[in-house]
Amino acid sequence: MIRIENISKCFGERKVIDNISFEFFKGKTNLIIGESGCGKTVLLKMMVGLLVPDTGNVYYDGVDFHALDEKGKQTVRAKIGMLFQGGALFDSMTVEENVMFPLDMYTDWTKEKKLERVNFCLQRVKLEGRNHLYPAELSGGMKKRCALARAIANNPEYLFCDEPNSGLDPKTSIVIDQLIQDLTREFNMTTIIVTHDMNSVMEIGENIMFIHKGKKWWEGHSNKVLNSGNKELMDFVFASEFLKKVFHTS
Repeated sequence: MIRIENISKCFGERKVIDNISFEFFKGKTNLIIGESGCGKTVLLKMMVGLLVPDTGNVYYDGVDFHALDEKGKQTVRAKIGMLFQGGALFDSMTVEENVMFPLDMYTDWTKEKKLERVNFCLQRVKLEGRNHLYPAELSGGMKKRCALARAIANNPEYLFCDEPNSGLDPKTSIVIDQLIQDLTREFNMTTIIVTHDMNSVMEIGENIMFIHKGKKWWEGHSNKVLNSGNKELMDFVFASEFLKKVFHTS
């Protein structure tokens, strides 16, 4: 479990994150949602240590992350898997080398053991046999699945996903969502997903935090969204006039 308490962050005089507290549960798909510029990615960066909060604390299973020395932070980071918005694969590396990268960084395993883990992860995301392809030879969906295989290679306790469906068609997005949810349950990870994809919100949102103007504005399960009575959340969910008309006439 990851818990944040009274997290705030300012850039100059602008308060981007304003006193947010929330719990992200193990074995659940925890979503951070909100319109562009609301502070979602800034919050994510503070949680993984890329930014330091002005006030507040981030706890990994009870351990105050920002109070740790650099060695302690590295120990926590070794338990984190990251799925970046663009996939962030290394173009000069093969699929196999990309997935093996965190194993080279954080383990002293033999090459044979690393390769066994790589092949397991590729099989798990349905990319078996694609070891020697380069990112340029992969479709957008395959790149995301490769990036997901890399994110779980080190058997992480915590998985962070930043806009995992960015640039994908709806059908491929559903595949990625289902993979993330299945892997979260299979490995009992604490998974945090930053997204504005409403299909993801409604299909896999087991624990959702909606941020509005830097504040936590609503929290709950996806089955509570449509009956939340929260005007700002409803404005976000039904952002277009077309969707509003479909919803009100259905």
